[in-house]
Amino acid sequence: MKDTQKNYWLIKSEPDCYSIDDLKRDKKTGWGGIRNYQARNFIRDKMKLGDLMLFYHSGANPPAVAGIAEVASTPYPDSTALDPKDDHYDPKSTKENPIWMQVDVKFKEKLLEPVSLNRIKQDPALAGIMVSQKGSRLSVQPVSQAHFDHIVEISKRHSKN
Repeated sequence: MKDTQKNYWLIKSEPDCYSIDDLKRDKKTGWGGIRNYQARNFIRDKMKLGDLMLFYHSGANPPAVAGIAEVASTPYPDSTALDPKDDHYDPKSTKENPIWMQVDVKFKEKLLEPVSLNRIKQDPALAGIMVSQKGSRLSVQPVSQAHFDHIVEISKRHSKN
């Protein structure tokens, strides 16, 4: 039986490295360079074509969810791990035994109003969301559909004020 349940994610990026505006311009990009085993496992084992993602600017002032992206490929080996000239090179990863995985991510929309980490932490409806937990540094993390929908709704509500 095929798993047709859509998953929801939060992916983090420093906006000066790669922002929601960069993704909007590029339309689609490979989401690689992840060098955390738990995040890699989410990509390799759980991400599916069509899953939706909150695009989070982690280095922004303030840090905030800035847009929505969609998983646009099945997981595949991260080529940056094989390139000695790349910052994300890993000599233990080989073509025959790739350690690190990535997916393609495509732009869906930029939020009308970014939803700050502070607002997320203060909203009781978002209790338990991983990004608000102390020490949460994963660059790829699951979110519930309820949390995903609520963050999108907050952005729409606050853009009208």
